[in-house]
Amino acid sequence: MKVAVTAGGPGMGDRFDTRFGRAAYFIVCDLDNDSWECHPNTQNLEAAQGAGIQAAQSIQRLGATALITGHVGPKAFKVLDASGIKIFSAAAETVGEALNAYNSGQLSPLAAPDVEGHWI
Repeated sequence: MKVAVTAGGPGMGDRFDTRFGRAAYFIVCDLDNDSWECHPNTQNLEAAQGAGIQAAQSIQRLGATALITGHVGPKAFKVLDASGIKIFSAAAETVGEALNAYNSGQLSPLAAPDVEGHWI
């Protein structure tokens, strides 16, 4: 199972990014073999619009079945939900802390978007 985590830097000890569409990186953790990869989200950092949708499509392509982030808008939520990707909201300091909260069952899946579009 692969879990994507929004990150401000390229490593597990880096800052957890509460933004989804404009997160600097996606850390994709493969829980089956205890490994992870970093994927830059460069295309969406300065996007005028569509950052959430494009980021959601990136998460799909990366094969994640779950996403840990801070906030998700309605358009990104729709794309992720339609793909069967469960979205979890966390309030962690680091990527590793967010993943630990997920692994220990402390996070609940979002049933709806928690911010409006174009939220920064």
